Amino acid sequence: MKHFKNALVYVAGEGLKKCDLSFEEKILSFEAEGEEVKLPADAVVLPGFIDEHIHGAGGADAMDGTEEALSTIARTVAEEGTTGFLATTMTQSPSAILKAMRAVKAYRAKSPKEGAAVLGVHLEGPFIACKFKGAQPEEYVAKPDTAVFDGYNEASGNAVKIVTLAPEAEGAQELVAHLAERGIVASIGHTAAKCEDIARAADAGARNVTHTYNAQSPLHHRDIGTVGSALLDDRLNCELIADTIHVSVPAMQLLVKCKPEEKLTLITDAIRAKGLGDGESELGGQKVFVKNGEARLADGTLAGSVLRMNRAVENLVKRAGVPFLQAVDCATINPARNLGLEKQAGSIALGKNADFTVLDGNYDVVCTVRGGNIVYARS
Repeated sequence: MKHFKNALVYVAGEGLKKCDLSFEEKILSFEAEGEEVKLPADAVVLPGFIDEHIHGAGGADAMDGTEEALSTIARTVAEEGTTGFLATTMTQSPSAILKAMRAVKAYRAKSPKEGAAVLGVHLEGPFIACKFKGAQPEEYVAKPDTAVFDGYNEASGNAVKIVTLAPEAEGAQELVAHLAERGIVASIGHTAAKCEDIARAADAGARNVTHTYNAQSPLHHRDIGTVGSALLDDRLNCELIADTIHVSVPAMQLLVKCKPEEKLTLITDAIRAKGLGDGESELGGQKVFVKNGEARLADGTLAGSVLRMNRAVENLVKRAGVPFLQAVDCATINPARNLGLEKQAGSIALGKNADFTVLDGNYDVVCTVRGGNIVYARS
């Protein structure tokens, strides 16, 4: 058993509170029991961050299709306070996607204790629109197909939690309904959808928007498109890459103003280049060039990010003016609710998983605790 003593803790339903906190695998009590984990004076104990959309980090990518790659990502993202993430795929050949799915199944079966937990899969593509493919290779774009999806999901050990798709594509409505029946999040993204397409998809069970604003039909006064529908429809949870590169600060502020507090989720959409500094990297067989924190293809197309989740929270607070705890919710309880994990993760309450991010006054990570184990500690 371990404990934090007289720490500033974000307690569910109470806000920031000076208290003791004891834990093993689960949160046990608000008393000091067991070994003390000493924290600096400016530390704040938060729920562990959950990243529902991340491709890679530390030189590894989920599409590498190996347990080693997933382990590298897990250990790297723990350094930014992330305790759980969805291994996110991209539009590639069926064989490459299946390889990635099987790696996730094998990795999760071993329940490794190091780094962040792989909570499942975010299948980003191949069921997208060519017009808004972004950095996804067009040659592998495919029509939405329930049987194809089922094959991928089975290969993953039924670990797919989110599927990004273009709702205007032939077969998309059937797939959305198929996903909804199974409790899997249908996410609207990489799409040229019109307002009526989005409404129809939401009626069928879609409830998420993939990296809002990016790679989707923009707001226009004659058809509000995907962006306008994301802002308008409170059924839809909106992902946000808060790096101020993918989305401007005023656009971030507009999204915050329009959405209910519980319907905004921070993501990193990070690629293998995260944590490696400037230079040449790779995404889906395409060269990616990272400079000054921006990751782009040779033609200038943004290709994911190198954003850290603790910096996403900081940007939401310092740049967009969001209250601190509301910003923290966007990286913790909001994604937990979106994934149906709120009973065990996303907030600090008795009986929940002992998943914590400890930040200092500069938003730097002091330590990360997952399932009661310290998976990262600042040296």
